[in-house]
This record gives sequence, C-alpha cells and structure tokens, in this order.
Amino acid sequence: MTLSFFDQFMSPTYLGIPLIAIALVFPWILYPSPSNRWLNNRLITLQSWFINRFTQQLLLPLNPGGHKWALILTSLMIFLLSMNLLGLLPYTFTPTTQLSLNMGLAVPFWLATVIIGMRNQPTAALGHLLPEGTPVPLIPVLIIIETISLFIRPLALGVRLTANLTAGHLLIQLIATAAFVLLPMMTTVAILT
Repeated sequence: MTLSFFDQFMSPTYLGIPLIAIALVFPWILYPSPSNRWLNNRLITLQSWFINRFTQQLLLPLNPGGHKWALILTSLMIFLLSMNLLGLLPYTFTPTTQLSLNMGLAVPFWLATVIIGMRNQPTAALGHLLPEGTPVPLIPVLIIIETISLFIRPLALGVRLTANLTAGHLLIQLIATAAFVLLPMMTTVAILT
C-alpha cells in the first residue's frame, strides 16, 4: 500500500472514531483533582506548585488588569503542553498538527482580543488601522488594507503554526523515503542519508 506524503495531514480515525476527540479528552484525565483534605498527596502538591509557579511567571510582565486572564491562559497552556508532550509517545496522535484544532483555538481568542480592544480602548484599537504620518490620499486605501489584514491574521497564523508543526515530520518522511529508494542503488549514500 503506497501512501501519499501528505497523508499525515489527514485526521486519523480508529473504527470510525476520530482520534482527535480522544486526544483532546485524554490530557484532562491525567491531572488529579484536588481533594478537600488539609494535606494532599505528593502528585497533587507537585501539580499545584507547578501551576502556581507557571501562573506567576505568566503574569509577571502583565499589569494587574491582565491578571483576570490568569485562569484561561494557564489552563490553555497546560492543556497544550500536555497534549504536545503526549504526542511524543510512540503510536500516538498530536491534535495540534491539525489545522481544524489550530483554527478552532485561534479564531475565538483573536475575536475576543479584537472585541475587548474595541470595547475598552476604541480609539487605540481603531488607530492601528492607520499608521501615523500617512498621506491623505492613501488613507482610505490603507484603512481597507489594514482591515483585511486584521481579519486574515488568525487564518495566516493558524496555517503557519500547522505548517511549522508538520514540516519536521514531512522532512523526516522524505529523507526516510529517499534512503529507502537509494539503498539498492547506492548503499553508501543511503546509509549516509
């Protein structure tokens, strides 16, 4: 059976069940929930220490108004970190290599930042659509171009992230295929490859 190089971009299924659903749920099973006891076990203590240190490092450069985002940012980072680390295990699937998941995370966060920016500081948010010192005849064209670039940003970032995550796997697959093809013809070159 000959597979295409780009079959790695397909969402894998097992017995008709998409593996992305299992891969998204599995990291949450690994984290134990804290108990109501005064003294927790070592795993829960280590987990809470790590989350507290991570949140502290995350919020260090932010002003106090940005601290209300601590819960969502910390949970998102821990979720992504655990998903990507589980993807390093053999015969597993990393959901962040799928464009659908990257876009599913990128669009709501992008939309939230745009809406909150327009609500809290409308002058500054609209000021990004027009660079300072623009000649008067270029103002309408530049506003249209900057608006289009604002709406394309989540799509471009999602595609770039997916391409960066899968480029290494595609390169390894291309090199392995080249070595396999070169093995009967030029054994030394195949071994070096």
